[in-house]
Amino acid sequence: MDLRIMGVDSPLFSTLQQMMDLADDTEKSSFNAPTRTYLRDAKAMATTPADVKEYPTSYVFIIDMPGLKSGDIKVQVEDDNVLVISGERKRDEEKEGPKYVRMERRIGKFMRKFVLPENANTDAISAVCQDGVLTVTVEKLPPPEPKKPKTIEVKIA
Repeated sequence: MDLRIMGVDSPLFSTLQQMMDLADDTEKSSFNAPTRTYLRDAKAMATTPADVKEYPTSYVFIIDMPGLKSGDIKVQVEDDNVLVISGERKRDEEKEGPKYVRMERRIGKFMRKFVLPENANTDAISAVCQDGVLTVTVEKLPPPEPKKPKTIEVKIA
């Protein structure tokens, strides 16, 4: 709505008009805003700490997963070189009995993505969850054989 059409030209009304125009512009440019899925995944990744170790023959990823069953954890490889560790920690649903006075343990989805190096063997990945600690081991590919120089026979014409 344009207040100038109504014959109102005071500074107060012009300031209100500018604020309304700014709000319209903000609504139009909201398509650049991050999606809910992106924000949820970013939060899940930020709240899932991990340790990564490199050994001579493997890479080892260690993540604390207290209270989770193996069915709650998913380990996948995307795009042939991205290791994705995800899952969900659910709250125990109690119909009757004690009520929570304080709830500090984190619940909800978690996820971490790791870009694997070129020498990672994505066909040799193992995952073990023991005592609330998930250990994912990615074996390394053997180093390529050094190329021997090729000798070419020189013919005399």
